[in-house]
Formats: sequence, C-alpha cells, structure tokens
Amino acid sequence: MSFETISVIGLGYIGLPTAAMFASRKKKVIGVDVNKLAVDTINLGQIHIVEPDLDMIVHAAVTEGYLKAVSIPEPADAFLIAVPTPFMPFEDGAIPEPDLSYIESACNGIAQVLKQGDLVILESTSPVGATEQVAQWLADARPDLSFPQTAGEDADINIAHCPERVLPGQVVRELVENDRVIGGMTAKCSARAVELYKTFVQGDCVITNARTAEMAKLTENSCRDVQIAFANELSIICDKLDIDVWELISLANRHPRINILQPGPGVGGHCIAVDPWFIVSKTPSEAKLIHTARLVNDSKPKWVINKVKLAIADYLIANPEKTAKDITIACYGLAFKPDIDDLRESPAKEIVCCIAKTHKGRILVVEPNIQVLPEVLSTLELVDMQDALEIADLHLVLVDHKEFKQCKINTKLLIDTKGIWN
Repeated sequence: MSFETISVIGLGYIGLPTAAMFASRKKKVIGVDVNKLAVDTINLGQIHIVEPDLDMIVHAAVTEGYLKAVSIPEPADAFLIAVPTPFMPFEDGAIPEPDLSYIESACNGIAQVLKQGDLVILESTSPVGATEQVAQWLADARPDLSFPQTAGEDADINIAHCPERVLPGQVVRELVENDRVIGGMTAKCSARAVELYKTFVQGDCVITNARTAEMAKLTENSCRDVQIAFANELSIICDKLDIDVWELISLANRHPRINILQPGPGVGGHCIAVDPWFIVSKTPSEAKLIHTARLVNDSKPKWVINKVKLAIADYLIANPEKTAKDITIACYGLAFKPDIDDLRESPAKEIVCCIAKTHKGRILVVEPNIQVLPEVLSTLELVDMQDALEIADLHLVLVDHKEFKQCKINTKLLIDTKGIWN
C-alpha cells in the first residue's frame, strides 16, 4: 500500500523538517501541533524555528499545496509522532524519569482517525518499551482495530520506531543522507516503514526490532555524553593544576588512536543532556558509567558559576574603590551549541540565569541567533558583540558561535569555557 497522505504530529525542530521533506517529494502532508502560532506561521509558508534552508522548502511546499498545518489530527495513511519526551518532576539528586504524556496525547489524537492499513511510527526519542506502549494506547482507544502485539503480521495497524539522528543546523541535509534505524514490531511493520522513509531518505534503512531501535538512539547520545564528561572533567583537573587544557588536548590528540573532545560549560540540547537518563532510569544499578558522566556534565555549570564569583572577587580586591554593582559582565552565547537558536537544556542559559540571580551589576548577553531574550532573562540586556567588548569588565564565553571566533579579546578578566579567546 502506498502512502499518499502523511501526518506528522509535532512540528518542532524534527517534525517540521521531516514534514517538509515528505512534501518536497510531492506527498500530501498534514502537520499537527498544539502551538497555534506554529500552525499559523507554517500555513503562511513561514517557519517558527531557525534551520538553514528549511524556510525555502516549507514556503514551496505550502505554496504548492503539499503541506498544511492543523491543530487536530486528520485521516492519513501514515502517522509520524515527533513530540517531546521531557522529564517528570524530580528532586535534586534523584534520577529523572521520562514523561511520556506528550506521546500519549499524540496517540489519543491519532487514534480517532486511524483506519485499517495505517502505519504509525514513533520518532520521539524514547525509553526502551515506549513503542510497545504506543501500540497498547492505540489498541485501548480503538478496540475495533487489531495491532501487532496481538495480531502480529496480520495486524490492521502497523507500528514501528525510527529515532531521529540529525544535527541541528544540518537537519535538512542529514534527514536525506543519514542512515535510519527502523525498528518495527513485526517484519511487515519494518518493511512498510522502510517504504515510507525511502520517499526521501538516500541513506540505508537498517532494520532491527523496536526495542533495539529505541536503545540505539539512547546509546549514541550516551556515548557522546561519556566522551564529553571526560573532556569536562579533564578541564577541571587542568584548571587545578594550572595546565592549559586546550593545549593538552591538542597534544594528546596527536596520538593516532586518541580523539578527546573539547570541554565546555556543560551539555545541553534535547538529546545528549536527556537521553542517557532514559537508560539510567530503566537500569540504575547497571548504568554506573553513564550515570557518572551525567553527574559530571550536569555539575559543570556550577563550576563555571564559581569561576565567575572568584573572578569578581579578584576584581574587587584589585579595585577596592569598586563594588559588585560597578562590575558589568558580558555573557557570550545562550544556545546549547554553536550557530543555532535552540536554547533547550542549554548550560549557557542555565549559567546566565544563575549569575543574574546573584550579581548586582549589569549583565550583557550576546546571542547573535535570537532577536529577543527568553522571559526568564528579560531583565538583562541583549546587545551586539562590539558593545559588549567595549562596555564589559568581565567577559564570559559560553558558546563558540562563528561570530565570536572571528575576533580576539585581550583582557585579564576573561573566562573562556570554549577555548576560543584563550
């Protein structure tokens, strides 16, 4: 059965590019989102996120009639769920548990319009077992249809998991070129999912089972998290031993089998800072290294904040006529990684928020990828780089945006967590 109409539930950083790619192949695509602003913006042929080349693709797809956005699911031949999977509320020191309520809500929505022969794919990064849970939620809502957990290959509805694995800032290209892991609940589910993705995917579609597909995405990001934790821990050690960590890593990486990553102020984003906890929450006794890496990376922002406090204290000792109110701090970068506007789980944003709560002087924020500061930082000043360089007493580099790399600063009051001005 071919897929003439495709529905994508969730039109964020993954859902909208995915919907646009299907539409660019002349498929009818119905995007669904609870955010009215996102729906209205897309229907104008515009985008509400920053992603290179996406604006042109969405504009063409909407103009040509292949893509529309709605607030309530409509009938389709395939449904892709690309909604967030945040954490349940948790206390400090506790292991975060994944919150599947967004996925459950998506299932409740599409259940009302499911028909025999439809394909449902969970793209949201999820804990192991989530795809089976999706199948059960749908089965509970639609007892008139059969599902893979009971009907196997003869099920009315096919269900699979296919995790997204793209890099923000390169999503359009990587959606097409990257290999995809396809985990169907049955062989037929996998085969139909491959058929769907081959509409635009040029990379290999590698078939496995649903649980392994779920674990594959978590493994990729946990591996990266452990590697970053090593670099971050190394930076703290080197600071204590008065060693330039950037030079040290450069020297160590000259070894043909060593490739140490670069340290930073922590780990952010919707994947690396989140996904390892999905493994830890399921297997807390076994995931010792993964758990430790999370603790190391989550503690790095506190270390940076302490460095700022020490720098302020040193400044006041050297300038006894000054008070903390007289010190202007410039913070360079809020995004969770270079050259994007995405502030989700950003350690830079967390650090600036903490500084704002305690520092009595001016705080300048330089973030070239946004037009307005988030509400939590609305009392601070969003300025351009030149103003920050001229006005600030203390300079704190948190993200290595390309704009920052293109200039040099000479000041003793510099905390460079990315090593671009050291």
